[in-house]
Amino acid sequence: MKHRLDAYANLDSPIHHWETRYKLVALLSLIFAFSFVQQLSLLPAMVIVTLTFYKLSKLPGSFLLTRLRYPGLFLASIALLLPFSVGSEVIFQIGFLAVRQEGLLSLVLVVTRFLCILTVSLIIFGTAPFLNHIKAMRSLGLPAILADMTLLSYRYIEQLADDLVIMKRAMQLRGFRPTKLNPRNLRVLASLAGTLLVRSYEQSERVYKAMILRGYGYAPQNLSEHRDVLGKPRDTTNWRSTIGLLLTLLIAFGFVTAEIIL
Repeated sequence: MKHRLDAYANLDSPIHHWETRYKLVALLSLIFAFSFVQQLSLLPAMVIVTLTFYKLSKLPGSFLLTRLRYPGLFLASIALLLPFSVGSEVIFQIGFLAVRQEGLLSLVLVVTRFLCILTVSLIIFGTAPFLNHIKAMRSLGLPAILADMTLLSYRYIEQLADDLVIMKRAMQLRGFRPTKLNPRNLRVLASLAGTLLVRSYEQSERVYKAMILRGYGYAPQNLSEHRDVLGKPRDTTNWRSTIGLLLTLLIAFGFVTAEIIL
């Protein structure tokens, strides 16, 4: 896959060497702690912790920036309304638009939490092969059907994106101009979405039948030990992973405690 999340899973960093199950529990706990924060005074600490983890992961900055682009556009379309719609204390007014202090503070809180949570999520999935995460979630109790659905979705979402690019290019070669919004173009775009949906459904049917022919659902599953991508048992007594887990849980607990106290 060209733009997969685990493109830098082979780097050499402390986060990459962190045992996957320990890393999932630790960083997901940190994400939940970030989502619990409501006090602006805790935001600098959140940013420092997030940047520290990202620095330790040795992931390139381009990896983060390219994956913040589309979620950031969605966030901006929502968050930019906050300064004009939340609160009562007006800081300044531009025509009929009044910028309110409470809205600005809410904007800072929402954007900071969003960036920190998304960055930590990228650290989780960017520092180990995706299959390792699926196996780690299975060993932590994720049902097999959900694990299989997650893996297949990750596997074929890139193919669906490639199909969409090919279909759009074919439409443009036939004279379609998507920049013009008119009833005809809307009908064409609706047909494009419908065709892509039908293709994805047919693809899922073919994949499922191929899996059934290869014995999917009949082979016994042994979950007694957690294995890596190569099938070798992982070292579950790694003291570094244990220390990393405890320190991260302590940081997460500190954010929750500080939020309650403040």
